[in-house]
Amino acid sequence: MDADTIAELRRAGVATVYEARGRQGLVDADFIQLIPGSRAAGPARTVRCAQNDNRGVHELVARLQPGEIAVLTMPEPAPVALIGDLLVTQIRERGAAGILVDASVRDAEELRKMGLPIWTRWIRVRGATKDTRGEVDASVVVGGATIRTGDIVILDSDGAAVVPAAEAERAVELARAREDKEAASRAQYLAGHISYDLYGFRAEDEGNT
Repeated sequence: MDADTIAELRRAGVATVYEARGRQGLVDADFIQLIPGSRAAGPARTVRCAQNDNRGVHELVARLQPGEIAVLTMPEPAPVALIGDLLVTQIRERGAAGILVDASVRDAEELRKMGLPIWTRWIRVRGATKDTRGEVDASVVVGGATIRTGDIVILDSDGAAVVPAAEAERAVELARAREDKEAASRAQYLAGHISYDLYGFRAEDEGNT
């Protein structure tokens, strides 16, 4: 994946990319942004761990490539810690761009100090087992969105979105077009116009009275 494409999607951010693509790709779940103000984007490296078990994360680390987003899941989201400081140390040293955890993390203070962007459903110390291999590079569903290894995951203060790898360049074009449109609208608002008039709502409402 072209680094400039990923950088543009990261810059544009979750809301712009989601809206620009016709409101597609939203990861529709509540996540804690462990480092406020952080943002990340990159190709996903997925794992579907066995329920309440994190052995699969260890295998994911072995396959992780620089610039990827580690996407950690289980069959059912639960407040079980799939990662803590030791696994995140490894993930950071492998060059990951960020982590999305559809479960829990622990060692939260230590993880913040490490500086690697992390989004997690919960912060909870409940430990995972290490009994079952799990499935690295499996197609996973997080917050209603399907994420496959190689798809582009975007993370920022608004949450998460995913763009299929084959649609990434088109997503950049659509995001830029939306930004241009919003810039034109912003200029009109700064000039004193309001959306109630510009969208034609006033004329519509008064015509119906």
